[in-house]
Amino acid sequence: MYLVLATSGRTLTATRVDAAGAVVGEPAVENLAAFVAQTQAAQPDTRWVWHDTAAWYPSLLEARVRVNRCFDLRLCHAILRNSVFTRESTLARARAGSWDALAQAGHAAPVDPLRPQHSTLFDFDDDAQKVADGELDVLAEFLRQLDAVATSREAGRLQRLLSAESAGALIAAEMRFAGLPWSAQAHDEILTEMLGPRPSVDGERPAKLQALVDEVRLRLDSPRLAPESPAELLRALSVAGIQATTTRSWELKQLKHPVIAPLLEFKKLQRLMTANGWSWLDSWVVDGRFRPDYVPGGVVTGRWATSGGGALQLPHLIRGAVRADPGWKFVVADASQLEPRILAAMAGDRGMVAAGASGDLYEGIVASGAVDTRAHAKLAMLGAMYGATSGESGRLMPRLARAYPQAIALVEQAARAGERGEVVSTQLGRSSPPGKHAAAYDDSQSPAQRAASQERGRSWGRFTRNFIVQGTAAEWALCWMASIRNRLSQLSDNAWLTDAPHLVFFLHDEVVVHAPAELADSVAEHVTAAAADAGRLIFGDIPVTFPLTTAIVDRYDHAK
Repeated sequence: MYLVLATSGRTLTATRVDAAGAVVGEPAVENLAAFVAQTQAAQPDTRWVWHDTAAWYPSLLEARVRVNRCFDLRLCHAILRNSVFTRESTLARARAGSWDALAQAGHAAPVDPLRPQHSTLFDFDDDAQKVADGELDVLAEFLRQLDAVATSREAGRLQRLLSAESAGALIAAEMRFAGLPWSAQAHDEILTEMLGPRPSVDGERPAKLQALVDEVRLRLDSPRLAPESPAELLRALSVAGIQATTTRSWELKQLKHPVIAPLLEFKKLQRLMTANGWSWLDSWVVDGRFRPDYVPGGVVTGRWATSGGGALQLPHLIRGAVRADPGWKFVVADASQLEPRILAAMAGDRGMVAAGASGDLYEGIVASGAVDTRAHAKLAMLGAMYGATSGESGRLMPRLARAYPQAIALVEQAARAGERGEVVSTQLGRSSPPGKHAAAYDDSQSPAQRAASQERGRSWGRFTRNFIVQGTAAEWALCWMASIRNRLSQLSDNAWLTDAPHLVFFLHDEVVVHAPAELADSVAEHVTAAAADAGRLIFGDIPVTFPLTTAIVDRYDHAK
């Protein structure tokens, strides 16, 4: 049973829709939290339908009400609007409208879980006001989406994708609500050790950073140089006779000059100061918790992004501030060699599946005789998935293609489709944007124009080659997290979110669960079992394995 939540004026309604899409009732709701709690107690399998999880779910979490399942219309609209599996549906063929604008704009600003509880149910955001004003007809959109799936040639795949995407939205909201345990004191100690004491005046550099600036200025004979400025730094390097085209660290490392070592150290510490310094600590860590604003589906491949806090780019150095609560542990797990395993499963390449069965896929490739070293196996696989055609990767590719023809053929086909401007899709049906570069090569083009068109085509082909693998890996990660969430809920007998083991961090192929110490071993087992669940859900009977590296630690930086 679906319950479609919407507002009409100042009235909240919950329209009942059965599995066939028939509307069977539309009761008014006085108290949303109480209604959700009572309904789920009586009907645990209820799926709540709303325009945007980020707008509705935070207020329920504040009221200590957890949603079991939902259908996020904003996220699902973006998938169904663009999928090749639904291109003939009414939804896909309609003119662009408010739902497209909502999907493109990204999620609503989440409600701050630390703010005082408001008495109104309609204090969400501008998107909720659009719903109340009738600009977004929630029920009509839901019925269009049901129809798009039902009339699709791959309804089963799409249903799994929409369920996983919506579950991801619930998880993102729950992780923000719960927060990642964070020691402000430990963070300050790390910064003080690396940078020097916190400056008393805003805008001043910490002592160690200033000492590096002074050394760089001295060695470049540029007493007023601001090395934070790429333009200024390039000019100073040029005046000193150092030929650099960029100020990127990888290029500077190739140069020989006494300034390079202090300059590289300055860049490293400046990056720490800018990305995770004291200003970041003041802004993002409150009451011992870091609450990032995740954006599910924020990348075109389906990967998550963040709209603040940089959660997907936490450097290892700063992870020492991530400390479990007393009596609790972190269970940290990451999927080993995820994308190559995803490729093997997508292609149904039994040889590559077998190479990964013993644990280390790259060692398995070496054992098969395809290449001679593990380093070469990794390089060749990266070349296959990212389109490297020159150098060592290009040299190794023919050997990989002979050993694993189905896997290599799959990414090559995706690349050729991209070069032609065609759309490619993930395992469950998320489709890439069409390539706009693929104009026909006609006689009116000059040789230079033809060469430019061909290069744009090859560039887009590299994108579509990787899109199918990275996008399917994102689907696997969503299914993995959804299974972890379900398993943890059962393990704790549906105890309140933060009183029981719960997800607190996610990074593409890695998760962190915060768990009572006595349950940590059991949690680790469930996290591992969830990886197998995800594989079966997406790939069925293909015997691909998704091994995890798992650690039970007190500090996040101790996991690796």
